[in-house]
Amino acid sequence: MSTMTRGSALVSTKIQRAHHERLAVVYVRQSRPQQLIRHPESTRGQYGLVDRALALGWPQAQVVVIDEDLGKSADSASERSGFQRLVAEVSLAHVGMILGLEMSRLARSNRDWHQLLEVCALFGTLLGDLDGIYDPTDYNDRLLLGLKGAMSEAELHVLKLRMQAGKRAKAARGELVMRVPMGYVRRPSGEVVKDPDEQVQSVMALIFAQFERLGTINGVIRYCVRHQLQLPHRVAAGTNKGELVWRRPTRTTLSNLLRHPIYAGAYVYGRRPIAPQRRQAGRPATGRRVAQPEDCYVLLKERLPAYISWEQFERNRQQLAANAQASLGVIRYGPSLLAGLVRCGRCGLRMSAAYNNNGAGLRYSCGRNAAEYGRARCQTLTGGPLDTFVSALVLQALEPAALEVSLQVAADVEAQRQLLHQHWHQRLERARYDVERAQRYYQAVEPENRLVARTLERQWEEALAAQETLRAEHHRFLREQPATLSAPEREAMRRLAQDLPALWHAPSTTVVDRQAIIRHLVERIAVTLQGESERVEVVVHWMGGHQSQATMIRPVACFEQLSYIDALRVRVATLHQQGSDRPTIAATLNAEGWRPAKRRPTFTAEMVGSLLLRQGLGSGRPLRVAKVERQEHEWTLTELAHTLEMPPPTLYQWLRKGYLQARQARHVSVPVWLIWADANELERLRAFRHASRPQRWPASTETSGPEKANPRAPLERNPRGEDFHPY
Repeated sequence: MSTMTRGSALVSTKIQRAHHERLAVVYVRQSRPQQLIRHPESTRGQYGLVDRALALGWPQAQVVVIDEDLGKSADSASERSGFQRLVAEVSLAHVGMILGLEMSRLARSNRDWHQLLEVCALFGTLLGDLDGIYDPTDYNDRLLLGLKGAMSEAELHVLKLRMQAGKRAKAARGELVMRVPMGYVRRPSGEVVKDPDEQVQSVMALIFAQFERLGTINGVIRYCVRHQLQLPHRVAAGTNKGELVWRRPTRTTLSNLLRHPIYAGAYVYGRRPIAPQRRQAGRPATGRRVAQPEDCYVLLKERLPAYISWEQFERNRQQLAANAQASLGVIRYGPSLLAGLVRCGRCGLRMSAAYNNNGAGLRYSCGRNAAEYGRARCQTLTGGPLDTFVSALVLQALEPAALEVSLQVAADVEAQRQLLHQHWHQRLERARYDVERAQRYYQAVEPENRLVARTLERQWEEALAAQETLRAEHHRFLREQPATLSAPEREAMRRLAQDLPALWHAPSTTVVDRQAIIRHLVERIAVTLQGESERVEVVVHWMGGHQSQATMIRPVACFEQLSYIDALRVRVATLHQQGSDRPTIAATLNAEGWRPAKRRPTFTAEMVGSLLLRQGLGSGRPLRVAKVERQEHEWTLTELAHTLEMPPPTLYQWLRKGYLQARQARHVSVPVWLIWADANELERLRAFRHASRPQRWPASTETSGPEKANPRAPLERNPRGEDFHPY
């Protein structure tokens, strides 16, 4: 009644008949659900404002209570449906007065508060609290309401600072209670301990051990699926709160598990700080991010029971960063052993691995300048010889540690099998317990209560079926993997360790295994081509800072790319002048250690003949050609290839594709191709030969203009025979 007395003098001047013709809205709000329980008097006082509306002259039917925002903060209107409903009713001119215990009940944000004042002033709605009644159209009342809104927002800010300071002070002592992740439970006393379930502890330890061995989350997931491993979760709320449930692992769950410092025994506060919201079009901003342990507000090491050491936790973080391609990148599927390790020796950028021929062909290319700056590629080379060359260096580095490797492999396999068998025994023990518990429930029910007995009987049968299924799966597991390593298995490990190349090339050793071994030993590999020759400078940077420099011989397309082509020509010409035939010359070159251009390891008589023809010392097949009657400007395939300075197989492919005009002389013992080519035709063929040569990748040359011939463009038909095809 005292409130009525203070406001009675203002009723006659501010509350008009038009206000009574509309609704009187009582807005009820409490900031948090805890306040509804701990401060019920405030809630009752807000509902008591209905009596004040009746005393001010509104009938009972026109008094509306909006209490949809109980337990919601007033710092924003986006989550308050009651406040949005209130603004909508005011905008429709349905509200004559809004009543609240105090103005902070309506809004603690100046943006929302002044928006409400603008709407109330536009539609003539009054506002009232315990201090009086206000008209937003009046300057003095509007000024007072603005001050109250500013004070409400400042009050909320001060309250948040006090609460946050208290939380940080408590967290600095390691006493702030927070929800613990899987593998841990909190006792009623507040102490955090490992989950008392032995199977939970063994599964958590197995997950960390497998990531230490495999190095990728994807590998751990595949391991869990292969061995039917599930992760333990404690129900956080509901009727089953605290019960243990098993769920299949996911990538997000394993990522959070490996990045959480609590598993290394550290107490942290502030892992997910609320950053300023940066809203994007079409995406709501949560404002949350995951901070690194060193960036958290509180980091207290060795405060909680740990599953792993802090050193292993740091190694896991570094491995996850490497898998995100911060350095080497994650191990990729494919035949490449050095993907992510090869660097260009000219520009220093990473060379990408590209596959052709349906995945059978591999090339390492430095194409960053071409992709980003439009320049020519630095260099490219076939990947197979480089993989083989580096693999030989790795095997050579591993030879001194062969015995230690075999013993460590045996110990790792033995420990892994022991963990798996322990996990299976725990699963069987849990299944047996479930069966016995279902049996006790069934035997404890009264026989007359058949409604409950049938349900318990069905649960007992389901538990028995699950136990039998688990036993069958365990028997299959035992057949595949015995409990301990047998003597032949240990002997095989020692034998393979003494012969590392056999172990490296064994069918059981996968490409992923070889990639993992190389990445543990090699930091990066810098390759530099010596011009267009077969020589490649390879610099291997080993882990620890040591470097190895060597020269690799790669296959090239033609003899002209060989670095020793001049000396080879002189040697072949010398042997030819001494009267040696082609097979004898080839055998001599092989004995002296000369190597041909392509992948063949030794010279053949055909290769020697090609070298002689390129020097004008050979005559191809003179016996056949002498018997052939030629027309004007006709060439044999070998003669034309020598004139155009190109390999005869390439010229034969042009002939097969119909790019040349040719005829086949059949009146001789062996058919001979005769190709027509006058001076103009020779110039046309030379131009296309130059345009279709394999591209070279100098480091400093720019890309050619549009006038450069496209090497992949087909050769135009001869003007003398556009529709001619060889027969």
